Amino acid sequence: MSPNLQVNVHSRLTVVSSTPTEPMGQTRALTPIDRTMGSHSVHIIFYYRTSPFDKEGRYAMDLDNVRISLSDLLSKYPRMTGRLVRDGDGNWMVKYNDAGVRMFKASVETTIDEWLKFANESDERNLTVWEDMPDGDPTSWSPFQIQLSEFVGGGLAIGLSFTHLLADPTSATLFYKSWTDAERGEPSGHSPPILGLPPLDNTSLPTTTKNTSITKYLQDKSKLAPTSSKKMATSTFKFSNTIIKQCLYKITEKCPDATPFDYLTALFWLQILKLKSSNAHSPTQSISLCIDARKQLDVPIPMKLFGNALSFSQLSLQNTHVTGDNGLAEAVELVHHHVNAIKKDDIVSMINWLESSNKGIDGVYPEAVQMYGPDLTCVSLEHLMIPKTDSKDEIESLVYDAKFRNNEKPVHVTYHVGKADGEGLIIIAPSAEGGVARTVTVTLPAEEIVKLCEDPVIMEMEPTMILSGKR
Repeated sequence: MSPNLQVNVHSRLTVVSSTPTEPMGQTRALTPIDRTMGSHSVHIIFYYRTSPFDKEGRYAMDLDNVRISLSDLLSKYPRMTGRLVRDGDGNWMVKYNDAGVRMFKASVETTIDEWLKFANESDERNLTVWEDMPDGDPTSWSPFQIQLSEFVGGGLAIGLSFTHLLADPTSATLFYKSWTDAERGEPSGHSPPILGLPPLDNTSLPTTTKNTSITKYLQDKSKLAPTSSKKMATSTFKFSNTIIKQCLYKITEKCPDATPFDYLTALFWLQILKLKSSNAHSPTQSISLCIDARKQLDVPIPMKLFGNALSFSQLSLQNTHVTGDNGLAEAVELVHHHVNAIKKDDIVSMINWLESSNKGIDGVYPEAVQMYGPDLTCVSLEHLMIPKTDSKDEIESLVYDAKFRNNEKPVHVTYHVGKADGEGLIIIAPSAEGGVARTVTVTLPAEEIVKLCEDPVIMEMEPTMILSGKR
C-alpha cells in the first residue's frame, strides 16, 4: 500500500537582513545573461535523514528561530532580499530595499525513506514554492522563497525557490552552503558574495561581436516559437562510484580525460534519441549543453559570484558517428572536446551579442526566450566537485558538504528548472556517495520517460531509482 504523500503548509513569515542595506533603495541593473534566463525558475531541495535543528530551545524547529540564523547572512545578499522593479524603459532591475525572503514551514505525512521511494515529480513540487512572478507590479512578491518540510520520524527537506532572473543553481547552492557554515560557526569561503560580473575585456572582439558557435546558437534559439505544452514527467537515476569508474575505464583509449558528465551526457542522449520517432530520419542530431562559465569569465573567486554565469551551446553529430560498437565512445569524445573548447572569448562574445542584438530600438529588451528547451538540454554541475582538503586524489561535492550543527550531510539533493517543456531536460549533479558517483534527473514527455526507465543499456548500470513514483 502506497504511503500518504500529502504535504501541508501551515505557517510562513518573512526573513529580513539584520543589517540594512546602504544606501537603502538603490537599484542594480541585470546582466545580459540574467535577462536571458527570465523565462525560468529554479528549485533545489536538500533532504536530511534527521532534522539538523533542535527539538526545543533557541534553535528549535520553529520559523522564528530559523530566522535568526538567516538574518545575518542575508545582510550580505541584498539581491535576495530586494524586489524586482522596472526602469524607465521597462527593463527589469533589482531594488535593494531589504523587503526580505519568504519562508514557509510544512509537514509531510510520511517518512523520508518512503517519500524518496514512492514520490514522483508532482509530489516533490510540494516541497518548494512554484509561484510565477505576478503580472503587473511585482514589488510585493518575494523572488526568493524557502520551505522547510518535516517528515514523519524526524527527516527534513529544505527547499529553495527563486526566479532565474537573479541567480543560477550554483549561486543558490553556495548561498545555502554559506548558511550551513554559519550555523556551525565556521567561516565560509563563498561569502560575502560578488554581486555582479567583473568588467569584461572585449577589446579584441569586433564591435559587432564574433559569430561564434555560441552566438549563432543563441541567434537561432531567439527565433524559436514557445514550446507547445506537453505532459512532462521526471525520473532520477543514481549511479554508484564503482559503476561510473568502470564505464570511464572502458573508454580510456578513446577519451582518457572523460568526466562523468561527458559519459552520462552521451549515454542518455543516445538512449533518448532512440525513443524519439521525430529523429528517425534526421541525418544530424543535436543537444544543448549548459555549463558554468565562472572560471572562463575570470571572476576573482569564481564560486563567490552570485548571479547568472551560464553558457549554453549546441553540439551536433552525424548519425554515422554513433552507430556501431564505438558509438558511445565517439559521442563521449565529442561531448568532452566540445565542453573544453568553450573559452572566455566565446562567453564574452555571447554577452556582447545578448546586449546588442537583444536590445530593441526603443531601449526595451524583448521577453526572455526559453533556454532550457525546446530542444533536448543537458546541464552540468560538475564544477561543484572539488578536491578533498585532506587528499589530492579524492574529490568531494560542495552540494553534499552543506552540513548544519549536527554535521549530517544531505541524503539527497534535487535540482529542478521551471518551464523546461519540450524535448527534455537532463541535469547531471553530484551524488551523496561522492567521488565520481552521479545523480541524473531526467525530464521528458511522459510516454518517453516510462520507456527510458526500462532501457536495458541504462538498467545494466544498476542505477538506484528515486523520486520516480511507481516507475
